[in-house]
Amino acid sequence: MKRITLVIFVLFFCMGLVFATGSKEKENKPIVLKAADTHAIDYPTVLGILKMGDLLKEWTDGRITIEVYASKQLGEEKETIEQAQMGVIDIVRVSVGPVGEIVPELNVVSLPYIFRSEDHCYKVVDGPIGNELLAKVEAHGFIGLGWYGSGQRSFYNTKKAIRSMEDLQGMKFRVMQNEVFVNMVSALGASATPMAYGEVYTSLSTGVIDGAENNFPSYLTSSHYEVAKYYTQDEHLRVPEIILFSRKTWDRLSPEDQKLIKKAAAESVPYQRNEWSKMVAEAFKKLEDAGCEIITEIDKQPFIDAMAPVYAKYSDLKPWIDRIQAVK
Repeated sequence: MKRITLVIFVLFFCMGLVFATGSKEKENKPIVLKAADTHAIDYPTVLGILKMGDLLKEWTDGRITIEVYASKQLGEEKETIEQAQMGVIDIVRVSVGPVGEIVPELNVVSLPYIFRSEDHCYKVVDGPIGNELLAKVEAHGFIGLGWYGSGQRSFYNTKKAIRSMEDLQGMKFRVMQNEVFVNMVSALGASATPMAYGEVYTSLSTGVIDGAENNFPSYLTSSHYEVAKYYTQDEHLRVPEIILFSRKTWDRLSPEDQKLIKKAAAESVPYQRNEWSKMVAEAFKKLEDAGCEIITEIDKQPFIDAMAPVYAKYSDLKPWIDRIQAVK
């Protein structure tokens, strides 16, 4: 009997060693995370993800790395969002706009003039409201890692300088593929054309659309300024960028690695925002030198007043709206 007991003990001991060894090998197995972005490799949002990768590589002695596929190599934002849901891509940096079509609560940060300034925007997304909104994506196949800066979005076009709402009447503008953007342009008396970002340059060149709306760096790096020389700084949107991690990949990671990834994302945020501020200043100067007409003197109040019917359509978001507007 003692002999049998000893044999059983030895068997269990050996099995424990096997499992322990297997677990250790699993923990030490290299992890290569695939990340996608529509912008060029030197764009601030891409630099932010690259920073994440550098930190993870340093902290894990090269065990965890990030491969960044920039310049739409893996598709437009809508496509990369879907791939992340399926686990084909591990990390995507996208505008909140298209994510709002999947996670309705996120539409609140896409509402026109919801943020009074860049400082107000960051206070909101870096606080309890931002954390609660990030948590909302988990039910849809993602882990929300943080918010990058993207400045203000304004209108630009091929035809004329826009100085008032009247100048917008009847014009056709490209918007992101999100109902909030369509409603915003319609409320201003123009026509909205939802369209993938990569199609905008050709559509501007051929007259399919009269204009679009975006921030200074995107207006510059997309070369849209070459065909649409008039940029009106009405600052109707401050839509933050969101870092999404595939839930399918996340659930396969150890708790320790999950913590490291969250930490790397958090530390990349101030770095990205600083790079963003530098690029905005550089872009403004380059656009002026390129002969673009940048209209800065504009009365925004009529634009803000025109958004009342847009907000009415999103009455379900009123608790979120009230909380955001209450942030000082």
